[in-house]
Amino acid sequence: MQNKSNAGYLLALHSSTKNFGVAVLDLNDPKKIIKSSVFEAGIKLSNNLFKYIESLLPAYKWQNIVRIALATGPGSFTGTRITIAMARTLAQQLPCQIDGISSFELIATRLSKSLKTQKIKNNFWITQKLKRRGIIAGQYQISKNQEASSIEIVELKKPYLLKKDEKVEPALDAIEDVSQDIKILINMCLKFHLENKNSHSNLVLPIYPTSPVEIKS
Repeated sequence: MQNKSNAGYLLALHSSTKNFGVAVLDLNDPKKIIKSSVFEAGIKLSNNLFKYIESLLPAYKWQNIVRIALATGPGSFTGTRITIAMARTLAQQLPCQIDGISSFELIATRLSKSLKTQKIKNNFWITQKLKRRGIIAGQYQISKNQEASSIEIVELKKPYLLKKDEKVEPALDAIEDVSQDIKILINMCLKFHLENKNSHSNLVLPIYPTSPVEIKS
């Protein structure tokens, strides 16, 4: 029987935008080279989801997946829901570990490099303005990992819809870049794998700060 702790594949999926990101990491590869692609999926995601994944990891290798990481939103209601449902089913059948990371946390990790050094221990926000629905915001903190001599992001508050008069600062706009964020996601997946972090598929849920349907009074 294959030792899943030392062999197999890590899979990362990002469907919080109209573009769909896939990343794969072969744990047997000593160089740990990440393979990733971004597809202009849009409304075609439900029909092409498996095809997109198979372009990087053929279906016959899926039995060797040892961990899956997902961007849980906020973002596309349909795309995120479809991807999470598929990944949770796959994780239960294999079985394997599955991690849910908010898309804002991925953005915060990428954009944190633009923050000044003196703000290294301070909290900051990632915000996104929605048409006619207000502003979504998530709160983050930069921390130093002394053992790994690296910087990590801690999500203090998951993305939520701000109250009408609620102000948050300092704040960075949620600039999308799936090609970079999918790589951040697969690296998080690798970190959790090396730490033997235990996860639960029932806790991996899409983040919907607002209703997917415009409700009229």
